[in-house]
Amino acid sequence: MPRSPDSPKPTPAELDLLQTLWPLGSATAKQVHEAMLAQRPDVTYATVLRLMQVMHGKGLLLRDESERSHVYTPAYGRDALQSNLLQDLMQRAFAGSAKALVLAALKSGISKKERAEIEKLLREDKQ
Repeated sequence: MPRSPDSPKPTPAELDLLQTLWPLGSATAKQVHEAMLAQRPDVTYATVLRLMQVMHGKGLLLRDESERSHVYTPAYGRDALQSNLLQDLMQRAFAGSAKALVLAALKSGISKKERAEIEKLLREDKQ
């Protein structure tokens, strides 16, 4: 699905937060902060709250304000957002060529396990 010009593009920090929020589904800033501490013990609650407020403003998060503690939900599912980012990268860096993008990804170094999974997918696709 092609990206619309006005669809939000998350920063690396926003993607990290989304990676934490997607499995939770919906959560308060406190819950997201607690979940993020496992990977980033230096992250503060104030940083997480501010980032979530910015992401809400950009349209990356939806916010339920019916409770005292606001509950945030990703505005886009993981697959949809990744597809949009991939399309954007393919257009901007690889002149729209999926083949060039895949070849660059394969050249950047993948594990034997990842290579086996890719080969399995390709074999299944042929059948």
